Amino acid sequence: MVDGSAIDPALPQGSLVNGPVSDIYNEILPLVLDAALVFIGAYILARVLSFVLLRLSEYFGHARIAVRMIVPILNIVIYTTAILYLLHQIITLDTIELVAFSGLFGAAIGFGLKDVFANIIGGVIIAFEKPFRIGDRITMGDQYGEVAEIGMLDTRIITPDDNYVTIPNYKIITQSVASANAGLTEMMVVIDIYIDHSADIDRAIKLFRDAVVTSRHIYISDTCSYTILTENQLHSVRLRARAYVWDLRDEFECKAEISRRTKRAFQLEGILPPRFYQPGDLPEAS
Repeated sequence: MVDGSAIDPALPQGSLVNGPVSDIYNEILPLVLDAALVFIGAYILARVLSFVLLRLSEYFGHARIAVRMIVPILNIVIYTTAILYLLHQIITLDTIELVAFSGLFGAAIGFGLKDVFANIIGGVIIAFEKPFRIGDRITMGDQYGEVAEIGMLDTRIITPDDNYVTIPNYKIITQSVASANAGLTEMMVVIDIYIDHSADIDRAIKLFRDAVVTSRHIYISDTCSYTILTENQLHSVRLRARAYVWDLRDEFECKAEISRRTKRAFQLEGILPPRFYQPGDLPEAS
């Protein structure tokens, strides 16, 4: 009697193993290549459209920050479309091939892509929650600068020293971030001037105020007011002006201009800069 389950000797050795493995290989490899091509195409499209929108935003004046926030949302749409296309390709696989692809995908996450997915989720949260926008001046930890780009994986800022700093998105959503202008082009600037304790403080405040309100960079309205504060310190009196600059890009030029004009006015009026005093030897303020 011949066993019906016996292997046909006419079949080549290993054909039962190589057949399914070969089929899986032939299905998975094109899918991986398609995924690479789709994401490369999505990346190029996102970069080109981002470049065009950022250039066009310069023609919108004070609305440029709102226009620039279209960029991260557009990136999400492009990459989401690419992912949905790949998911459609995956669904057409049979059970064995789907299990094989899931194993490869899970291994990729385990070998380091978990940080990538954390950054992607962070990018989506930043795009829709808008804790800051492209063009905002933000402070995160020791870094301060203007947001130049909000990507799917990271956010890039330009510091006052013209350094290009890249911050992973998952760090931004897990740490405190301060936005100096909250999506507006107007931004508060703080200018400190120090004078001697013997100086005429009332005259100094008037000169300082004149330099602030006549600056071409300062914007004064019902919602954007200014103030001058004083504080006695050990070796000096600090005068602090808080006012709104018309365009946040003029922040440092505004500070420099007001400081220069105030210093020249103080020199003409004989208002002295701080001197070193021993404790208990402070003069009476005039």
